[in-house]
Amino acid sequence: MTTETPSPAAWTADHLRLAVDAAGVALWSWNVDDDSFTMDARGYGLWGAPLDRTVTFEDLSGFIHPADRNRVRAAFSATRALMGTYEIDFRIMQGKDVRWVSARGQGNDHNIVGRTMFGVFLDVTGRKQAEEGHELLAGEMSHRVKNLLAIASGLTAITSRSTTTSVDMARELTQRLTALDRAHDLVRPLPGSEGKAALLGDLIAILLAPYDDMGAFSGRIRVSVPRMGVGEAAATTLALVVHELATNSLKYGALSVPTGTLDVSCSSQEYVVVIAWTERGGPAVAEPSGPGGYGSKLLERAMTRQLDGSIHREWNTAGVVATLTMNKAYLAS
Repeated sequence: MTTETPSPAAWTADHLRLAVDAAGVALWSWNVDDDSFTMDARGYGLWGAPLDRTVTFEDLSGFIHPADRNRVRAAFSATRALMGTYEIDFRIMQGKDVRWVSARGQGNDHNIVGRTMFGVFLDVTGRKQAEEGHELLAGEMSHRVKNLLAIASGLTAITSRSTTTSVDMARELTQRLTALDRAHDLVRPLPGSEGKAALLGDLIAILLAPYDDMGAFSGRIRVSVPRMGVGEAAATTLALVVHELATNSLKYGALSVPTGTLDVSCSSQEYVVVIAWTERGGPAVAEPSGPGGYGSKLLERAMTRQLDGSIHREWNTAGVVATLTMNKAYLAS
């Protein structure tokens, strides 16, 4: 039995509607004279606009994210002068939720019917979130590479102070870099959620081992925390935070000089865990001006989003004191 495929001329409105629904496309029409916008049900749902009335472009502008509003207005005003197809992506607000919309159509009054132009809206939130995730990952990887280069330089300086021969220096530097490699594995998320939970004290000790000067000034890093477990997800996040703080200390703080010390202590309360990171004996510090660099934003994001907590830093003359507050339930996850 042979089934004939209908030619485009035989497609009915129902066929086209099925195709549009399958593609997740919202239809719109725009009267260029009175500025009225008409959409199908998917379009009204996408914007969160009332379905029972015609809206104007200015009405829809109220849903556009404030940072994109003027850009979108200017773009739509210019569409009639464009040759060929156009596409513009922008954000809309649905309460506290933000969604990305792609508007597509034909410029230069092409195929205009009765002073009305036609086009489509697409919900491209998933694609935009993926793009933002890739950009964030690229920035984070670049930041980590720069930090690792700075750490390698700092560890070389530390090792040179605690050894007298090139053989001893090579051996100790190799040991420190090997310890750094083990610590870096804790910072890198493991594929497929591999790995096991760790004890908080062991985790911090492993992360800080490469920075401890075991020569004349032995024991410059002291860790005192109660016995408690850390879940796999929290271990990765906390390792990232400790790694960032240690890198900053090695570049600018107590670990940058032979006489500097670092104390890491912890207290556990009913719902929160508080870690105190206290540096002493390093160069005089002052609170930085401006919004902070990528490292500061990385710390804030890790503490608030992954550990449901916060980080507070005091820029004392004697040294930086960082207080890390975490949700105990998140720490165990």
